[in-house]
Amino acid sequence: MKILLDTHIFLWFITKSKRLSEKCYDAISNQDNEVDLSVVSVWETVIKYQLEKLPLPESPEIYLPKERERHLISSLSVDKTTITQLAKLPPLHNDPFDRLLLCQSLEDDLIIMTEDKAIISYPIVGLTQLNWPN
Repeated sequence: MKILLDTHIFLWFITKSKRLSEKCYDAISNQDNEVDLSVVSVWETVIKYQLEKLPLPESPEIYLPKERERHLISSLSVDKTTITQLAKLPPLHNDPFDRLLLCQSLEDDLIIMTEDKAIISYPIVGLTQLNWPN
């Protein structure tokens, strides 16, 4: 399975938050799955950290890559093709970070793991934490 983690899911995973279901934790930890974290999520996290809306134990430029690598999560970059997909995406959600994640999931055939109801409202999105398979 190819999984794209939404920002909050990655943060819940690395902090072992009880908000993340056991099924999702197992899916992310399963080395048979390809698990990606987008640079879009890194960007979003850095901005929230700078605005003092998201405390982290270390600065994001140290903490995020260290945690991503520790958990064998791949980094997913954004290219022009992905960005141009924005024009094809219905305007159901105004968050630019989430819209880019949606485009990446389409472009790279990834399932987004999320709890974001606005993302879930898109018919193109895969499974969410609430109905993650066994």
